[in-house]
Amino acid sequence: MNQQAHGGTTTLRPATSEGSGWLTFGGAMLVLVGLFNVILGLVGLTKSSYYVVGPEGLLVFDLTAWSWIHLTVGVLTAATGVALFFGATWARVIGALLAGFNALAQLVFLSASPLWSTIIIALDILVIWAVVTHGAQTRPER
Repeated sequence: MNQQAHGGTTTLRPATSEGSGWLTFGGAMLVLVGLFNVILGLVGLTKSSYYVVGPEGLLVFDLTAWSWIHLTVGVLTAATGVALFFGATWARVIGALLAGFNALAQLVFLSASPLWSTIIIALDILVIWAVVTHGAQTRPER
């Protein structure tokens, strides 16, 4: 905490650095990616004809299973993004892991939704970069 004096009173405010802005960005992107995944999962579960899967199909699971995976990962990712806003240290690690797993899941889902999956993969890469490279910069200076 930094202390700042104002006319005899002392105000405490959180220590900030350049990296805290990137963590805020990472948290916002985690929430956004999480919401995108929730939408993707709900659409897959409620309108199964929305996604067109080619003759080669999807890797490993069917469309319903991937919809549940996207829905679950989306809820966990959005919750982790909110925790990152509140400064939870564990949220940086879990956020990077969830973003990495989500990028792989979107890669598998690419044949069903190419543009949407590509956008989410790009956002996942930004999240990983923001929380991994700038996470240590928010520690208070001693």
